[in-house]
Amino acid sequence: MNVLSVQSHVAYGYVGNRAAVFPLQRLGFEVWAVNTVQFSNHTGYGSWTGEVFSAEHVRKVIDGIFQRVEPAACDAVLSGYLGDADLGEGILETVSKVRAARGDAIYACDPVMGDVGRGIFVRPGIPEFMRERALPAADIVIPNQFELELLTGHKVSTLETALSAARAVQARGPKIVVITSLRHERTPDDTIQMLAVSPEGAWLVSTPFLPLEPPPNGAGDAVTALFLAHYLKSNRSVPEALSGMAAAIYEVIATTNAAGTRELQFIAAQEGLVRPRRSFTAEPVT
Repeated sequence: MNVLSVQSHVAYGYVGNRAAVFPLQRLGFEVWAVNTVQFSNHTGYGSWTGEVFSAEHVRKVIDGIFQRVEPAACDAVLSGYLGDADLGEGILETVSKVRAARGDAIYACDPVMGDVGRGIFVRPGIPEFMRERALPAADIVIPNQFELELLTGHKVSTLETALSAARAVQARGPKIVVITSLRHERTPDDTIQMLAVSPEGAWLVSTPFLPLEPPPNGAGDAVTALFLAHYLKSNRSVPEALSGMAAAIYEVIATTNAAGTRELQFIAAQEGLVRPRRSFTAEPVT
């Protein structure tokens, strides 16, 4: 299966396409990676070099891909950090082109905007683009808890408010909403949760919380790629995708924790991406 992944790129470390492409490849996917930025390292370090690519540059690269392969060969479009809102319009044009050629193609959107502790870290106009343009076009949207609150304007403090906010996002277009890094009033201190909501129901998965300091960047990018991969491989089963993703990302986080590094350890954890040592069951939420 083929995935067109449009995200940021760093030379050092693992965020954006650097955090998405390798896990997808290890799970058997061909990935056409298109970079929206090329930075020396992720911005969490406080300083970096490089540049944001123009929307025209990204369009030309995507057009070049479709001169080599038909859009109908694309099983899914995956988008993450944009750098600029104009880039998003080019991604939506691509999604329309792929869907016109193949009606069952998936658009999975990671609405990268910010996180707890850092606040909003994207350029002005991107939150509005995500709410008004990306959500109606997406099949799957995977915000963290901070981004969910930003998208909906709803404070999430309980499982019930998380479900309500996820359904508010669903009402804007996407069939599937997955909330990552979920901590609510009943979440144990040693646990982190993820919640998936689809037309068929809702499921919650819990994994041990490993307090890495500083928290590594790129985990959300990997989670989105892993959920999409397991969703496609499981014949589009949401609970199977949630469980498979949780087991795989836990392998990466646990390996990173053991190594004591700031950057996610995808290479060291690569066997665990394919054959996780632990399993985590997605439990139905009623």
